[in-house]
Amino acid sequence: MRKRTATVQRKTTETDITVKIDLDGTGEKRKIATGIGFFDHMLDAFARHGYFDLEVRAKGDLHIDAHHTVEDTGIVLGEAIRKALGDKKGIRRYGSMLLPMDETLALCAVDLCGRPYFQMDAAFHAQKVGEFDTELVREFFHAVSCSAMMNLHLKIMNDAPGNTHHGIEALFKAFARALDDATQTDPRINSVPSTKGTL
Repeated sequence: MRKRTATVQRKTTETDITVKIDLDGTGEKRKIATGIGFFDHMLDAFARHGYFDLEVRAKGDLHIDAHHTVEDTGIVLGEAIRKALGDKKGIRRYGSMLLPMDETLALCAVDLCGRPYFQMDAAFHAQKVGEFDTELVREFFHAVSCSAMMNLHLKIMNDAPGNTHHGIEALFKAFARALDDATQTDPRINSVPSTKGTL
């Protein structure tokens, strides 16, 4: 089987971001540096719990705010995932996870179908966790979905929002586990898992 790795760099007047990913890693090789502490923590959790080897180097206009850095990191990560998947031959395509984290229950469902669609239903009590604006969670995952060309659905199942840190972390971990499931190869699948013959 070919190595399912990718390196993508994106440089604009606002950000300079490089992402390296190995979809068949162990989650033990992680180097994350975005200049945003809580965001680093979330990307680290994503790599660890998805068993992805991941390197993210991001320099952005943090003197303005974190928006460009977080959104552009999502764009580059999504592109790296799509590139590493190649023709998607033999993959399961679908993945889902219902993940608990203390009082929070998070749901993620992924379809690596080649069509971007994003839906998120999550409310957070706090506007910030550390220096991270919680509204950027939606911007990040929307960017990943569009750039990776995947269907991505995220939801916090609780009727009332709980601890904001827990809610965001549960979403990142649920996404990691769902994506790991969707990217796994299955020996029963000899082609692309689609009646169209392509994804």
